[in-house]
Amino acid sequence: MADLRHSTRIFTAVFALLAALSVATPQAAIFNEAWAMGSSDPAAGAPKAADPNFAEGKKAIDAKDWPKAVDLFAKVVAKDEKNADAFNWLGYALRNQGDYPKAFAAYEKALTIDPRHKGAHEYIGEAYLKVNDLAKAEEHLKRLDSICTFGCAELTELKTKIAAYKAAKPS
Repeated sequence: MADLRHSTRIFTAVFALLAALSVATPQAAIFNEAWAMGSSDPAAGAPKAADPNFAEGKKAIDAKDWPKAVDLFAKVVAKDEKNADAFNWLGYALRNQGDYPKAFAAYEKALTIDPRHKGAHEYIGEAYLKVNDLAKAEEHLKRLDSICTFGCAELTELKTKIAAYKAAKPS
């Protein structure tokens, strides 16, 4: 019983210390702010002011208004050619419009900017499935597997889509 109380005290102390550090450090503040703004690179410092076209583009994606989303994200990337998130969403909207060549170009640009961009790897993998290129989709699944050490939603989603693709294709 004494061992259990001792272990509980240690756990509580460690948890409290970690919680305090995550709130109190300047790096944590930058990370939390960058995460809230949707930045894929909190290490680069505080994020830039949010582009209203980005926010409107996300709304257009949610509404499945692909032409509007393409237009809005094209404006974002025209102003900020280093915005991997915007290129990823541009690719997503283009893919959903059926414009695969432009979608692939947008995803590749996102991955050139941020080679570890989980969303871009997932979405380009899904796009490759749409054009029946299982090998390329699996390449991005492998890349996600190496990026997501303990798993992530993007890895799970692409793995599920690849399994469904394989199940739908006769051997």
